[in-house]
Amino acid sequence: MQTYDSDIATVDLTETDVNNNYVEVIETVISSLDQEHSSLVNRTQAGHLWKFKYGSVEVFIQLTGSTDEDTFTVWSPVLALPVQNEAGLMRKLMELNWMGTFEARFGIFKDSIVVVTSRSVADLSPGEMSHLITIVATIADDYDDELVAEFPAA
Repeated sequence: MQTYDSDIATVDLTETDVNNNYVEVIETVISSLDQEHSSLVNRTQAGHLWKFKYGSVEVFIQLTGSTDEDTFTVWSPVLALPVQNEAGLMRKLMELNWMGTFEARFGIFKDSIVVVTSRSVADLSPGEMSHLITIVATIADDYDDELVAEFPAA
């Protein structure tokens, strides 16, 4: 019977290893969703920012790093503001946020309505990353044309 030396099996994952794993997962998910092979990435010391096209929307993914304090954010603009009947739009979005957006939500970023999800990277699994990217892309693509038709520009 072979003996097992636990010191040999110990794997010391550095922050770079974990960050590279996050980057690989994100790029794998993007490659599976990016129908037009239009993805772009910007790498800086502040983190990574990806952009790709899914259906009729652009999806952005930001990873600020790999420590527990860093964040993973996915968003997609679906409607430019201002629009006619903004009160009606806000009511519709709040109703959708209640039960129709899973872990994502509608919000306002700059002068646009976006679908967004964000969380710390603490305990973030590859499956959850894939799930969150897919949810934002799908909800944004499902609602962008409907919202533009229902709430035309002001």
